[in-house]
Amino acid sequence: MRKFMFFAGLIILSQTLVFCQKANQSVVEIETTYGTIEVMLYDDTPLHRDNFLKLVEEGYYNGTLFHRVIEEFMIQGGDPDSRGAAPGMRLGMGGPDYQVDAEILYPVHFHKRGALAAARMSDAVNPEKKSSGSQFFIVQGRVLTDEELDQLEAMSAERKRQAVMMKYAEPYREQIMAFQEANDQEGFMVLLEQIMEEAAAEMDTIQGTIIPEDLREVYKTVGGVPHLDGDYTVFGEV
Repeated sequence: MRKFMFFAGLIILSQTLVFCQKANQSVVEIETTYGTIEVMLYDDTPLHRDNFLKLVEEGYYNGTLFHRVIEEFMIQGGDPDSRGAAPGMRLGMGGPDYQVDAEILYPVHFHKRGALAAARMSDAVNPEKKSSGSQFFIVQGRVLTDEELDQLEAMSAERKRQAVMMKYAEPYREQIMAFQEANDQEGFMVLLEQIMEEAAAEMDTIQGTIIPEDLREVYKTVGGVPHLDGDYTVFGEV
C-alpha cells in the first residue's frame, strides 16, 4: 500500500505528505481540522490514481479548501483558487490546464457513501465526461428506500433524453432566444420539430439505468448518491 498524507480542512486544506507501500495499493491521508480522512485509490482507474498522487506529491493541494460542502450529498475540494480565498469568493473553476480522460467503471465502482470521485464540467460542454485535472469530491449521500431507487431508475431515462435534446438544441441557441424574445411560438415550434428530428436516432437508443441488486443493498444500508452513477469517474473510497 502506497500511503500519502496531506492536511485538509472543511474550511482550510494545508497539506503534507507521507508515503508507504503495502499490497500494491495507494492510500492518501487527508488530515483536516475535524480529523483525518483516509482514502484508498483504485488500481483499475490508473489515470486518476496517478494524477491524484502526482498532485499530492507536488503539494498542489496545500492550503486549499473543501469549497463545496452539501449535507447528504458530498464535500468537494481541489480548487487551487481556494487557497487563501476571501469569504464569499466564487470558487470551483480552478485547476491545472488539462483534463483527465474518463474512467467510468459502473457498476464496479459507484457513488456509495465514502466514494472518492472526480469533479467535472457538465455534459453540455464536456460530452466525453472528462474529469477536472484536480478537483474531487467525497460522497456523503443518504440511505434510500426501494421506492426511491425505483423512482431514480424511472427518472434516469428522462434525464438522458433531456441531455440529448440540450446537445442538439445548443447550435440553435440564438434562434431559440430570438423566437422567445419575439414571442414567436409558431417559429419556435417549427424549429423544435426540426431539432427533435435530428435527435430522433439517438433518442431511440436511450435506456434507463437499472440499479443492480447488490448496489441496491448498499444504497439501502450504507447510503450514497446513485443518480451520479455512470456520469462521473469514481477512483477511490474512504
